[in-house]
Amino acid sequence: MELRGGGRRVVSLVPSLTEAVAVSAPGMVVGATDWCSHPAGLDVVRIGGTKNPDTERIARLAPDLVIANEEENRPQDLDVLRAAGLAVMVTEVRTLEQAFRELARVLVEGCGLARPGWLDAAEEAWRALPGGPPERAAVVPIWRRPWMVLGRDTFAGDVLARLGVRNVHAGHAERYPRIPLEDLRAASADLVVLPDEPYRFTAEDGPEAFPGLPAALLSGRHLTWYGPSLVEAPKVLAAALDGPALLRSTGP
Repeated sequence: MELRGGGRRVVSLVPSLTEAVAVSAPGMVVGATDWCSHPAGLDVVRIGGTKNPDTERIARLAPDLVIANEEENRPQDLDVLRAAGLAVMVTEVRTLEQAFRELARVLVEGCGLARPGWLDAAEEAWRALPGGPPERAAVVPIWRRPWMVLGRDTFAGDVLARLGVRNVHAGHAERYPRIPLEDLRAASADLVVLPDEPYRFTAEDGPEAFPGLPAALLSGRHLTWYGPSLVEAPKVLAAALDGPALLRSTGP
């Protein structure tokens, strides 16, 4: 891909952004977190987790840019990197439209790349969805022991709304509240949505906690990642939310 201003060395602290940059400009990413699993075969220096990056190792890589996210990464770690003289670009992604804007900012302004074709394809894929208000209400757990769910102002909640699913806890004061299971069961929901990350819900681990409620098992990468996966996400997620694909549990 054509670069503006020459090649750059990038360290990414966000799995979604790692994939976005690595797919758009192979070889540009020189360091990434242990959780950066895409694209497949990514061969870069690993610099720890999103919440505990090895800032000294990052500094030794001497990147031209470190890309981060206000939700996934800790301000104190980013401050250390800035103090080491590194340029740090911090993204905020809480809606689909914001994801598209931030991806363009990272790739074009931050990395000096021409706008990639996959980003245009992703925007078109989501524009092609039929409009209208969400038709089904859902409880959306993201963890158990303790149970945590999607609350207000989340990217995944916005994605679901565009697919006709309303998060019943979207009005909660917290973004990822802990809510007792009995309260989740008592919520006025039409289904429970169970992604496979950050907690790996499966057909055997999750649906049994919501007897009588249809369960949709979703790809967490397509629900929560903002990058090339957005191109196929509408089709993948819609198929999992389709009536025949839903699991129906009678309990433990």
